[in-house]
Amino acid sequence: MKMLVLGSTSPYRKTLMESLMIPFSCKKPLCDEDKFKDQEKDPVKLASLLARKKAESLVMADQIIIGGDQLVSFQGKILGKPQTFEKALQQLSEMQGETHELITAVCVALMESSQNKAIQLVEFVDITKITLKVLSPKQISTYLNEDQPWDCAGSYKIEKHGMSLIQEIETKDFSAIQGLPLLRLSQVLHNLGYEIPKSK
Repeated sequence: MKMLVLGSTSPYRKTLMESLMIPFSCKKPLCDEDKFKDQEKDPVKLASLLARKKAESLVMADQIIIGGDQLVSFQGKILGKPQTFEKALQQLSEMQGETHELITAVCVALMESSQNKAIQLVEFVDITKITLKVLSPKQISTYLNEDQPWDCAGSYKIEKHGMSLIQEIETKDFSAIQGLPLLRLSQVLHNLGYEIPKSK
């Protein structure tokens, strides 16, 4: 079997991949995300484009690369990672009491052969709808001080205390919320010949 590589430095995606019980390694994508963010404003298309470019930046013979990207779309606007308390407070204040979309795109890429540079791609997108509770500024501040979700699109960590902010979730795959839709990815990898979980 080809070596499986997760094109991500995200600890959340790494933990999700580990739950599949198959061997893999992690590599940092070699692409400039900001360059592509200026080219595409549609949230679904942008997430798909970034996932594809991340995978393509690492593809090489005898490896299968998994690239992924996740972003939040709220009222037609793409919300990035807040980076600061102030920006996170602004995002959650706008989103409280409202529904937003969590868009998770995945691209699985591989070379057809070591002599042929052609790349095969399998791409898919998961869209989860999340409605936040009506929250007071004090509640939001308390949450932010607890989880410090500066590196998370949407300004919350659902795998930690972010569930306390949420009123309703509409999803086909809960793992997609954490960054990698394992149900669909497992099927793609199965079709490529991987045994999940790998028997000993």
